[in-house]
Amino acid sequence: MAKSFWIQTNLKQFFCRPRQTFLPIFNASTIALQSQRPIASADLGIDQSLIKQLCRQGRLKEALHTLQAMDQRGIPPDGYTYASLLQTCVNIKFIAACKLLHAHIILTGFELDISSETKLVTMYAKCGKLADARRALEGMAKRDVISWTAMISAYSQHGCDEKALEIFYQMQNTGLRPDNFTFATVLTACAQMGALKQGKEVHGSIVRSEFLSDVFVGSALVDMYVKCGSIEDASKVFDKMPNRNLVSWNVMIAGCEQNGREEESLELFCKMKWTGFEPDKFTFPSVLSACANLGYLEKGRELHEDIIRKGIHSDVFVGSALLDMYVKCGKIEDADRVLDRMPERNIVSWNVMIAGYAQNGRVGAALSLFRQMPEQSVVSWTAMSAGYARNGHVGEALDLFQKMPERNLVSWNAMIAGYAQSGYVNEAMDLFEKMPERNVVSWNAMIAAYAQNGCFHETLRLFQQMQRSGVAPDQVTFASVLPACANLSVLEHGKKVHKEIIQSGFEPDIFVGNALVDMYAKCGSVEDAHKMFLIMPLKNVVSWTTIIVGYAMNGFGKESLQLFEEMKLSGMKPNHITFVGVLSACCHSGLVDDGWRYFICMSEDYHITPGMEHYCCMVDLLGRAGCLDDAYGFINKMPIKPDTVVWGSLLAACRIHTNIELGERVAEQLFELDPENAAHYVMLSNIYAAAGRWDDVQNVRKIIDDMKLKKTPGCSWIELNHSIYTFLTGDRSHPQTDNIYAKLESLSGQMKDAGYLPDMDYVLHDVEEQQKEHILGHHSEKLAIAFGLINMSPGTTIRIVKNLRVCGDCHSAIKFFSKMEAREIVVRDTKRFHHFKDGQCSCGDYW
Repeated sequence: MAKSFWIQTNLKQFFCRPRQTFLPIFNASTIALQSQRPIASADLGIDQSLIKQLCRQGRLKEALHTLQAMDQRGIPPDGYTYASLLQTCVNIKFIAACKLLHAHIILTGFELDISSETKLVTMYAKCGKLADARRALEGMAKRDVISWTAMISAYSQHGCDEKALEIFYQMQNTGLRPDNFTFATVLTACAQMGALKQGKEVHGSIVRSEFLSDVFVGSALVDMYVKCGSIEDASKVFDKMPNRNLVSWNVMIAGCEQNGREEESLELFCKMKWTGFEPDKFTFPSVLSACANLGYLEKGRELHEDIIRKGIHSDVFVGSALLDMYVKCGKIEDADRVLDRMPERNIVSWNVMIAGYAQNGRVGAALSLFRQMPEQSVVSWTAMSAGYARNGHVGEALDLFQKMPERNLVSWNAMIAGYAQSGYVNEAMDLFEKMPERNVVSWNAMIAAYAQNGCFHETLRLFQQMQRSGVAPDQVTFASVLPACANLSVLEHGKKVHKEIIQSGFEPDIFVGNALVDMYAKCGSVEDAHKMFLIMPLKNVVSWTTIIVGYAMNGFGKESLQLFEEMKLSGMKPNHITFVGVLSACCHSGLVDDGWRYFICMSEDYHITPGMEHYCCMVDLLGRAGCLDDAYGFINKMPIKPDTVVWGSLLAACRIHTNIELGERVAEQLFELDPENAAHYVMLSNIYAAAGRWDDVQNVRKIIDDMKLKKTPGCSWIELNHSIYTFLTGDRSHPQTDNIYAKLESLSGQMKDAGYLPDMDYVLHDVEEQQKEHILGHHSEKLAIAFGLINMSPGTTIRIVKNLRVCGDCHSAIKFFSKMEAREIVVRDTKRFHHFKDGQCSCGDYW
C-alpha cells in the first residue's frame, strides 16, 4: 500500500481527535500501489500476532499503527488480522475507525470471508450507520443466516422494526432457513411495534421449523404475545414450552402483571420457585407491582424479606418497585425507610415518592422532596402539580403547572385526572379545552372525570364528541363509558357501545368484560349480563361479585346465592364487596335465616370484618321482614358507630310497617347526625301521613320550610332512539303532554274495570279523595311509561328509571299496565329493579 493512503488519512490527527467524525475521501486513481518485495514469514507472523494481541486488549490505535507499518513494508494482512480489527471496531463503536478500516480492505482488494463481511454489517450497525450496514449486506457476494440476522437485529435495535421485518421476508425469499436467533430477533421487532398479525405469521414459520422447542425462541414468542396484548396466546405458548429458563418465567410473570392479571402473576411466581428457579432482580419488580395493584401488603413484605436475603435490595429498580408497593398499599412510612436506605436513586425513585406523598395527602413532604431532587424531569413536575390538584389545592396546582419548564401531553392529562379526583370537573374541562393537542389518553381522562363525578349525561356527550373528532376509543374509554350507561340505565346506549367494542376489533379485557356485565345488570337485562359473564375467558373476584350483585338488585335472590356457591366451588375467594351482594340478595328476597348465616360465615370462614355496608344490609333485611325491634337491637350492638345509611334503612322499614314510635326514635338519630338532609324529614312526614296524623305532617313540613331544606322532586326517565326523556310528577312540559295524559286516562278506566283501587295511603297531602286520586295518577313513573307506550312498538320492553323509591300505588298500577298492554315493563328505583310481566312483579310484592 502506498504511503499516500496513510498520509491522506493523517492517522496521528485522526486519533488525537477521537470525537470528530472522520470521513476520509479515498480516490482510488490517486493512490498508487507499491510493488511488493518478497516477505519473510517471520515478519508476517510477528506483525499479525501483535495486531491480534493489541485488538484483544482494545488498543485500536496501536493496532492500526501496526497495520500502517505492515503496509509500509509491503506486508499484506490476512483474514484473521482483518477479523480481529473489525471485531475491535465493533466493540468500541468508533465510526471513523470503522470507515478507515473498510476503505483499507476495499483498496487492498482483499476478499473477506463471509464471517468477516458479517462483522462489517455488525460494525456499521453498532455505530448506528444503518444505511452503511445495509450497503455492506447488499455488497456481500454470499450471505448466510448470520449475515441476515445481523441486519435484522440492527434494524430492531434501532427501532426500525418494519425494515427488520422487510429483511426477514427477503431472507425467506432467498430460500435460507432462519435459525433460533433469527426468529427471536424478528419476534422482538414484532413485539416492539405491536404487530400481532406479523408475529403470528412468524409463529407459523417457527411451528414448521425445528426450533419450536427452543427455549430462546419460546421466550421470545411469549414476550411478543405479551407486548401485543394477547396474553391468552402468550399463556398457551408458555404452557406448551418443554423447557423454560428464568427469562421465560420473568416474561410471563411480567406479562400477566402488565395485563391486569395480577393474581395469576403471583401464582406463576410461586410455581417458578417450586420448579427450582430462584427469582432475580428482573422478577421482583413485576411481582411487587402485582402486590401493589392488589393491595397485598403482607405478601409485599414477604417479598421484601426475600429481596434482602438475596442481597439485591440495593438494585435501583428493585428499590423503586418496593417504594411503589408500599406507597400503593398506603404505608408511606415504610416507603420512607426504603428510600432512606437506597444507596442509589434514579429519577423513578424520586418520582414514585413524590407521587406517593401526594396520593397520601402529604403535599408538603412531596414538595420538600421535589426541591431536593438533583434534577427535576417533566415527570417530577407533573407528579407534583397533579398531586396538588388531587388534594384540592387548585391554585397551587395551576401555579406549578404554569411554571413547568416543559409540558407534554402526560402533564396535561395528569392535571385533568388530578382535578377530577378532587371533584373539580369544570376546572378539568377548562384545561381540556385549552390543550394544544389531545390524544386518546386526554379524551379518556376527561371522560373518566365526568364518569367518576356522577356526570353521566356529560360522559356520553363527550364520548360522542370524541368519536366525531376522529379519535378512536380504546379499552380505557369503554371502561368509563359503560358505567355511565349502567348508572343511567340506558340499555340502547349500552348495546351500541358493546357493538362498537366488537367492531373496533378489541378482545374485551377483564375490565371491559366486567363493565359490560355491570352495564347489562344495571339496565335490567340480567339475561344479557349472565351471557356476557359466561363468555368471559377470564373471571376475577370482581366478575363474580358483579354478576352476584346484578342478580340481587334485579330481585333474583336465590339465583344470586346459587352463583355465590358456584363462585366458591370455582376456587375464587369472595371479598367484602361480594358479601354485600350476597346480603343484598337475602334482603331483596326476605331470606332472613340465610342472611344471618352468610353474615356469620363472612367473619368466621373468610376472616372478613363486617363493614358499615354489611351492617346496613342486615338492618335492611330485618326491617323489610318486619323484625323492627331486632333491627333496632342489632344497631345498638354494632361495634362501630352507625351512620345515616344504617339509621335510614330502619326508618324506611318503619315507613313500610307504619311503626310511628320507633320511627320517631330513629328520626331523632338521623336529625342529630345529618340535620340538613330533607329526606329524613320527608320520610318521617310520610310515616305520619300513612297513619293519618296530618297535624304531625304539617309540623314536620314547617320544620322543613323554616330550615329552608330542599326536597328531591320525583323524577323518572326513559330512553328512546338513543335519546333520554325526563319527567317530573305532574309534568306538562313535554310536546306530547296531551297524548300522554289521554293514554293515562284510558289506562285508568281500564284498570278500574279490572278491579284496581288507588292506594290513598301514598298521597302525602290532606286533601279530598278525588284530588288524591288525581295526584297519584300523575306520578313521574306513570308519565314515563305512558310516553313509552305511545312511542314504542308493540311488544317492546319499556325500561324506566326513577330517582326515588317507587310508591305502592304505582307498583300496583304498573302490574295492571303490563297485563293490559301485554308488555314487559322494567322499573329501576333507588333500591332495586322491578320486572313487571303479565300482571306480576319479580319482587313478589316484597320490596
